[in-house]
Amino acid sequence: MSAVAFRLDGEALSVAVPAETRLSEILREQCLRTASKVACGIGRCGACTVMMNGEAVNACLVMAWQIEGAEIVSPEGLDAFETGRIVKAALIAENAFQCGYCAPGIVMALTALFLADRRAGEAEILSALEGNLCRCTGYHSILRGALSAANRLRAGAAGETGAPP
Repeated sequence: MSAVAFRLDGEALSVAVPAETRLSEILREQCLRTASKVACGIGRCGACTVMMNGEAVNACLVMAWQIEGAEIVSPEGLDAFETGRIVKAALIAENAFQCGYCAPGIVMALTALFLADRRAGEAEILSALEGNLCRCTGYHSILRGALSAANRLRAGAAGETGAPP
């Protein structure tokens, strides 16, 4: 076991875990952040997506030794970002999800995209969502919500970075 220090949703934390512990396990078991889901465990479904240093990552593929000094944002920390709130509101308005298991990962992927590129269009949105699987909706309502969020953001949300304020 070794201590790993990082920031989670703006809060400095240190956890003692084996170096090969997955970030998804640390979030759920050590930090009690259960909004990001564990499904495939091999980086193919996107249900565990979080932001690490401003980029969307699959938490099931990130090991404890890789998060030393990192800035992690979980779905629970997303409301600190106006962009995250806009993305969530747009997806809700379009009834983007049915069961909701994929929702946290998709919201995280879209928020990371729009934080990096507020002018992202449909091609960039589709690329950002490539690693996120949804078995309920057929993606049309998710894409409508993402495009709606893009339009709302272009219309004037404040500029932000990938770190919580």
